[in-house]
Amino acid sequence: MSSLTEKDRPIVQLLLNTGTCPRCILRFCCVGSQMLYRHPHKDLMKDLQEFLKNSQEAEDTVCLDVADPPCKRIRLDHREEGAEDLNHNGAILQLPSADDGNAAMESSAGKVCNVCLGILQDFCEADFVKKVCQKVNSADYQFTSFVFSVSLPPQLSVRERAAWLGVKQQMRNLGLPLAKDDIVQLKEAYKWIIHPQLSEELGVPADGKSLFEVSVVFSHPETDEECHFLAIACPDCFKPAKNKQSVFTRMAVIKALEKIKEEDFLKHFPCPPSSPKNLCDALEIQCNNGAVFVAGRYNKYSRNLPQTPWIIDGERKLESSVEELISEHLMAEFKADSFNFSSSGREDVDVRTLGNGRPFAIELVNPRRVHFTAEEMKRLQQAINDSSDKIQVRDLQLVTRSAIGRMKEGEEEKTKTYSALIWTDKAIQREDIAFLDDIKELKLDQKTPLRVLHRRPLAVRCRLIHTMKSEYIDEHHFRLHLKTQAGTYIKEFVHGDFGRTKPNIGSLLNRTADILELDVESVDVDWPPTLAD
Repeated sequence: MSSLTEKDRPIVQLLLNTGTCPRCILRFCCVGSQMLYRHPHKDLMKDLQEFLKNSQEAEDTVCLDVADPPCKRIRLDHREEGAEDLNHNGAILQLPSADDGNAAMESSAGKVCNVCLGILQDFCEADFVKKVCQKVNSADYQFTSFVFSVSLPPQLSVRERAAWLGVKQQMRNLGLPLAKDDIVQLKEAYKWIIHPQLSEELGVPADGKSLFEVSVVFSHPETDEECHFLAIACPDCFKPAKNKQSVFTRMAVIKALEKIKEEDFLKHFPCPPSSPKNLCDALEIQCNNGAVFVAGRYNKYSRNLPQTPWIIDGERKLESSVEELISEHLMAEFKADSFNFSSSGREDVDVRTLGNGRPFAIELVNPRRVHFTAEEMKRLQQAINDSSDKIQVRDLQLVTRSAIGRMKEGEEEKTKTYSALIWTDKAIQREDIAFLDDIKELKLDQKTPLRVLHRRPLAVRCRLIHTMKSEYIDEHHFRLHLKTQAGTYIKEFVHGDFGRTKPNIGSLLNRTADILELDVESVDVDWPPTLAD
């Protein structure tokens, strides 16, 4: 049972007299009934007026017999002893009479709340709910539920503290006990009111775990500077951050309010807070869908195609890439804002990827469309394959974020199979290279190759060549099939990279060797799952 009782009368009278809206009054009286907050604003005003008229009866209640789950709270009264019982002008606060309270209630009915700045007033009405839903529907998202988030002006925390201190001082003046209960968070009360309305209008339930987010950002320019005194009192709480436009973030303000002494707060801010002239502004109404992840395996058949866009000093070197040939189709179908491409390793621009292909995953950021059948994914795969003869994709499927970790494991832990066409400066015979077939688990020390030193740290990496199989072609050419530890630099293993990879094919054959062509024949990562044709 959540109820207003006789002990709440002074709080109700004081807050009504100072311009606080009915819903904020319920919050300060620690009322946890969700249904009560959903009553129309005018009805709540009448209920509070009726409550004050009947307040002489000890435990009168007002339409509050509603069972609800426990609500989150914020601790405002965290000190045993407060400041002196003075307002910002040094005058003793006086509790209004019932008649004064009724007059104040009538005069403040159309005013902006001095605590929530109108958020629990106009922004709970059907007109604003319809405005939000129009924005959602026009954005053309697919969703089966939603989560609603609110960004509040940081000065609301300052005003809430001021209102609480005003109540606290008044109760002490009257010699009445002050329970150290916690008020209901403004955000939570707002969601209690708005969730059912949004659900009804959108036709889907509110769900805290939903990937589809509807967010509203509120601002109140009229009172923006009300936080500034905290930066003088608690400078350590306000430090510039690269991604923040202002140091006065909500968390910084809350931290400062926890730190500042009550007497210092009262010197700088009126208690209770004054009434503003204007409502909050709904600065932004935004929609965002959680990322969708698509995985598959790709084959690359071109020796003139990089895996990702090849741009040096702002200049594009090649017209396309594996990443772009795949992602442009996914971006169009999922209607996403952007994407992030990742794969199990990467091949050089002049290296082909054959066999069963290389595993890849693409994160599609803020997609409008998220539901695809297996048949639709198959058609999307075919569209990618029909668009270019440079790549082919297989096993295209939707996956979870956590599943991508299995792909990344393969970069260092799995094996890869290669085919290298090798040239030697001195003539060779079959018997000169036959011994390579007998070498097993050859250990290499590979210093970071010169060609990647600009983007990778200098280090010596130990790698294994598990097996080799030679295929003689002529006096200066042979093909070598290798099964290696993932992360092995094959080109450097062939030519030695000026001695930075030891041993190497050149040192093993005792002659100069170089690589002419390289193909990846398999990436032994059992992911993503193979799909039936």
